[in-house]
Amino acid sequence: MDEMLGYCGYNCHLCAARSDDSEVRQKLVDGWRKFFGHENYTAENVRCDGCRADGRLADKECKVRPCALEKGVENCVYCDEFPCENLKPLTATREGMLIYCYPKTASITDEEYNLCMRQFESMPNLLRLLVESGKLPPGFGEAG
Repeated sequence: MDEMLGYCGYNCHLCAARSDDSEVRQKLVDGWRKFFGHENYTAENVRCDGCRADGRLADKECKVRPCALEKGVENCVYCDEFPCENLKPLTATREGMLIYCYPKTASITDEEYNLCMRQFESMPNLLRLLVESGKLPPGFGEAG
């Protein structure tokens, strides 16, 4: 599957909210409730085409998407105000999410992580884009 990044660096191409299978989306919703405490999503309202598309959006409260659209940037990395207060709460790594959600993640399975959290690993994408844009020296965008 081609890489599809959100303005914030999220891995939209990995997100189960894009699935046509309502059972898959229900598992996603159940995981978001379990690990993040999100209560407002359902298998139907979580359907999302990605924030860079013109279709359905799961996070209708997102502050990053309207800002990026208004500024006409391909990704937040290219904004003169990067990293802004809208983006900072969305920057995440695998390790950071597991710690932030602990102890809820103490018994997380690989399947649950891959379904419910992996799409939010934005930091590696943002670092890579910063290097590609010349805002960070080469080597900083590589996984450690």
